[in-house]
Amino acid sequence: MTPLDVPRYLQRLQLDAPPSLDLAGLTLLVQRHNALLPFETLSSLLRDAVPIDLDSVQHKLLDQQRGGYCFELNGGLLALLQAVGFDAQPLSARVLLAAQDNAPTARTHLLLRVHVEGEDWLVDAGFGGLTPTVPLRLYETAPQATPHESFQLQQLPGEDDFVLSAQTGDAWRALYRFDLRPPAPIDNVVANWYVCTHPDSGFPGQLRASLAGPDWRRTIGSGNYTEYRPGQAPLKRPLRDAADVRDVLQSAFGLRVPDDARLDPAITDWLQRSHAASR
Repeated sequence: MTPLDVPRYLQRLQLDAPPSLDLAGLTLLVQRHNALLPFETLSSLLRDAVPIDLDSVQHKLLDQQRGGYCFELNGGLLALLQAVGFDAQPLSARVLLAAQDNAPTARTHLLLRVHVEGEDWLVDAGFGGLTPTVPLRLYETAPQATPHESFQLQQLPGEDDFVLSAQTGDAWRALYRFDLRPPAPIDNVVANWYVCTHPDSGFPGQLRASLAGPDWRRTIGSGNYTEYRPGQAPLKRPLRDAADVRDVLQSAFGLRVPDDARLDPAITDWLQRSHAASR
């Protein structure tokens, strides 16, 4: 395995040197990751298997100037944090956001636990449109404000599990449930294989993207492009065609769209399905 190219990774985050090994340095890395490496599912749109070994992840993020989803974004961030000296471990979560009738869900989300300044922090750079954009105190039960949404962590009574919720408007939405046992690498391989290939997964054939800067969050989903700013109504518009999607991915997400003959037909099919479902 090729070691992580730390200088190039930092350059991708527009940093000249590794950050300080404290909360300020951790926060800087998380914010830059969320603002410069988009959550995007172009590989899943094409129904391709998504490799998550470190060589493949850094090739995609650094060489191809792409983004990815949780196993790629949080996998890359974990490698970077450990390489520059942070005490960081992976965790796995059961996504609750779209769960039906409280049905149990599999552990299909990768997130991180970082110990810094004597405390444990939840770090996530790969949950799409509701990714927390700064570290969250793991054992803080009160709502925690971020530059975007407010989040709340609650440990379930009598259990080892935590639930992360986000405030959207006046409502709180449960995002995912996790415990503090690090998954083995093979667990992530199996979970990732389910996400990118299983017919019951919500990823194959779908396009999603998100990116969050200091005072904005941009998303693609359900055939629409939406921009959110704190205190303002979301700006939402339907995406017209494959050329429109390509332009938005490049201009709003800084994404180098791959040169793949399958892409435009896949985008067109996704748009047709998305617009039909919204009627």
